[in-house]
Amino acid sequence: MTIRTVLQLTVLSALTLCGGCASVKPWEMATFGSYIMRGDRDPIDDTFSEHVYFTREASSGGRGVGGGGCGCN
Repeated sequence: MTIRTVLQLTVLSALTLCGGCASVKPWEMATFGSYIMRGDRDPIDDTFSEHVYFTREASSGGRGVGGGGCGCN
């Protein structure tokens, strides 16, 4: 790689990382606190996702899901 390519990649990386910095204004916090932004708003989907996760991880416990990884529980 040439020095020019390395410099371009460094500048591009720096711009990408700086673009993610943002602050939330007090009047915008209501948007992020609304019901639609919650990750646990659908209990059926949460139950299914937990079952799939713990079945693939071959673990028991954690959130009330038991099993040995076979998916039979």
